[in-house]
Amino acid sequence: MEYTIRKCEIADLPKLVILCQKHAEFEKADYDPKGKEEGLKEALFNENPKLFCLVVATDNDIVGYVSYNFTYSTWSAGDFIYMDCLFLEEKARNFGIGEVLINKLKQIGKEKNCVNMQWRTPQFNERAIKFYHRIGAKGKDKICFFLDL
Repeated sequence: MEYTIRKCEIADLPKLVILCQKHAEFEKADYDPKGKEEGLKEALFNENPKLFCLVVATDNDIVGYVSYNFTYSTWSAGDFIYMDCLFLEEKARNFGIGEVLINKLKQIGKEKNCVNMQWRTPQFNERAIKFYHRIGAKGKDKICFFLDL
């Protein structure tokens, strides 16, 4: 598969919202696309971005994305890079693109002097878990809680 990985651009936002919806469906989660394009535009493209995103682009489409941010770890007393989402459409899987995206984030984290990289995946996503173990990641059994505000 011919593709490039590049920073998300404002023109990518409508497709990014579609990919977010597909990602949510894959993870058996609810997703309402209403207002997401505007919210992502504000988070990604303001003067002090809260979120960063790389997209996997083909000649005429975007087939995947990885989003991330930086946060601080009390225990490590240092910043870490947090991979919020990694998603590839089915047609873009099994080409090694996921590993390329992870390696790009590792490089970005090292450049920003991060102590590590962290992320979550659902327990039922066995394919991803096997992939993460294969690249040397270690999992911790924790339960993720959400409290609506």
